[in-house]
Amino acid sequence: MKLQELFLKLLRYKSITPDDAGAFDFIEKYLDDFNAIRVDKNGTKNLLLYKEFGEGEHLCFAGHIDVVPPGNGWDSDPFEPIIKDGFVYGRGSQDMKSGVCAFLQTCKEVKNFRGVISIVLTSDEEGDAKFGTIEVLEYLQNKNFLPKFAIIAEPTCEKVFGDAIKIGRRGSINGIIEIFGKQGHAAYPEKSLNPISLVSSILDKLTDYHFDNGDENFAPSQLVITDIRAGMEVTNVTPENLKLMFNVRNGVKTNKKDIEDYISTLLKGINFKLSLYESAKSFVTKRDSKIVKLFQKIVKETLNIEPKLTTSGGTSDARLFAEFGVKTVEFGVINDRIHALNERCKLQEVEDLKKTFDRIIEKF
Repeated sequence: MKLQELFLKLLRYKSITPDDAGAFDFIEKYLDDFNAIRVDKNGTKNLLLYKEFGEGEHLCFAGHIDVVPPGNGWDSDPFEPIIKDGFVYGRGSQDMKSGVCAFLQTCKEVKNFRGVISIVLTSDEEGDAKFGTIEVLEYLQNKNFLPKFAIIAEPTCEKVFGDAIKIGRRGSINGIIEIFGKQGHAAYPEKSLNPISLVSSILDKLTDYHFDNGDENFAPSQLVITDIRAGMEVTNVTPENLKLMFNVRNGVKTNKKDIEDYISTLLKGINFKLSLYESAKSFVTKRDSKIVKLFQKIVKETLNIEPKLTTSGGTSDARLFAEFGVKTVEFGVINDRIHALNERCKLQEVEDLKKTFDRIIEKF
């Protein structure tokens, strides 16, 4: 099967999270010279493929087959891909069946490698991801078979294919502050305790607060207030409590405890409750690591472009590999229409992505 044919076939699977829609059955047969293990849990499908070529390091390709719902308003059937002016249109064409297609074809064709090549695929990256890639990594850890390096083929490039390699991701910490006061008549403020007054005195110390100054990999970890609400939408009653919501996209210099300590100190003497939820942990792969340096070299040689190293964007399953000590990079097609109507990807980008992966295997 040629690369274009494989790409179109993957796009036809209506694999809306957490359904693989049968794609994993096909992939398992397509790479029939790889060992296949299913690590399914609670409705999430996970596929592990691996092949031992000989003594050497373990390299893993990883990604997700699931896509977000297409929504209404497409110019064509989102699950019946079409090719127009060199672009392939279909849900998941950028995020991320292009990347999955490229590394599947690379692995299909590889003949020689010094070590182990594995593939980790999940059907629940776009959702809660509670029973996705993490389950496969725990399985590999229990088998003492974790990869040393991982390549996640998420769409990473910005304007030109090859212009960006992700070597890390910011974390995401969500917070809710509840401030408790005493409801009363607006005409008698001395008889009430207005939580709006309480928060106003420290609001400037919360708004856009920087927990660190950032570094060469990350922007400062900044507190962003996303919602404040109190009262009953009347003018003559002071509220009993106030709720303030915020998010911190943090680098590796700031953690959940740093945020908790700062807010607890700031609100000392006020009756409040703080709830923090860390939806993703930050990580970074060192710039001088083997996988980063090799990727920079191969991209420059193959695509004639000097890629920048970045940690921008939201979260991905790369963070899960990092938690298990796996040195991880992300590299894929241009990201300009992911999750949007009429998602599309240049077929040439998929071909160039495969060439890049071919060279990585060759020079690893």
